[in-house]
Amino acid sequence: MRQISFSIFVFFSIILFCSLGTWQIYRLQWKLDLISEINNGLSSKPINYSNSRVINYQKVKFNGKFDLDKQIYLYNLNGKGVPGYDIITPIKLNTNEVLLVNRGWIEKKLKNNENINKIETKSFEGIIKIITKPNPFKPKNDIKNNVWYSLKLADLQNFTGYKLNNFVLILQNNQNNLIENKTVSPDLPNNHLKYAITWYSVALSILLYFLYFRKKQ
Repeated sequence: MRQISFSIFVFFSIILFCSLGTWQIYRLQWKLDLISEINNGLSSKPINYSNSRVINYQKVKFNGKFDLDKQIYLYNLNGKGVPGYDIITPIKLNTNEVLLVNRGWIEKKLKNNENINKIETKSFEGIIKIITKPNPFKPKNDIKNNVWYSLKLADLQNFTGYKLNNFVLILQNNQNNLIENKTVSPDLPNNHLKYAITWYSVALSILLYFLYFRKKQ
């Protein structure tokens, strides 16, 4: 009976580690598709924004006026790992459509500082970024104090009072020195193949050890 239980445990472990390896292969393909999508977008020429042609990472040009009263502060780290906020501001286009614009990153101390809202143009360039499902482990948005941890469309629409699309325009022609530009890069961490090989190797090792001890018995 003990041998049967041990065999079941071994084969369960093998199936588990093979499943983890296969999941990493799927993640690898997803990451490669995403990198290709970003590369295609970054190499594209800016086109005039149209709600009939929303392509992830496409460069677009748009005109409008920001609603600074409905601006939100999304907690984020900059490229050096310093905590601060991404400034997400609704913009009303000439067509009356309202979009969300990520104007860049600021230090925590600049939250609600009027100088970050000095904008001298109504013509902008940005990159479309589809809003993805938020990490379930992130804290809930502190809407009362205007501190956000994820972009949940329902929360955004309730806070701003606007009907919004499920994407953000990452501003590329920011002209305010207090705001750090957001960069979009295809250089994403991609260790899924290494992880897949590791899980498959563990499964194979367990199988070989199991067969070895079975033979000795």
